[in-house]
Amino acid sequence: MADMTRGYLHWVNERGTVLPQGPLLLSPSSLFSALHREVIEKKPEKFKVQCLTDIKNLFFPNTEPFYAAFGNRPADVYSYKQVGVSLNRIFTVNPKGELVQEHAKTNISSYVRLCEVVDHVFPLLKRSHSSDFPCSDTFSNFTFWREPLPPFENQDVHSSSA
Repeated sequence: MADMTRGYLHWVNERGTVLPQGPLLLSPSSLFSALHREVIEKKPEKFKVQCLTDIKNLFFPNTEPFYAAFGNRPADVYSYKQVGVSLNRIFTVNPKGELVQEHAKTNISSYVRLCEVVDHVFPLLKRSHSSDFPCSDTFSNFTFWREPLPPFENQDVHSSSA
């Protein structure tokens, strides 16, 4: 199912605008228990709320790691509200592929239109250096994985200049 879902998300394309790359979180339960939960119990939000809550708990207390959310069903909207996503930043995709902003259901848009106003809907977060890791360069992939420099010997410099 993971490959089918990844394929579908990669296939979604509106006049050249595609979904961004990101993690795909799937239920760790068996196919039958997932089907039971979603089809028989009709509670697909149980997994989603638990999964999003677990992700939220990875962050500092009283922080909101989710800025906006996209879904296509009322259960998605319910799940996002449960973990603290503001209603004006929850979007649903209707069967026509249009984006509907939940707090103003008459505000129907598209991915292309959202791309045009992305800086207004999702403003860039500015961080001061004090909030970043003070030694972030020390632990970057470049510095952590690089080979150490060979030892420098003074005599090589003097002999080459003579």
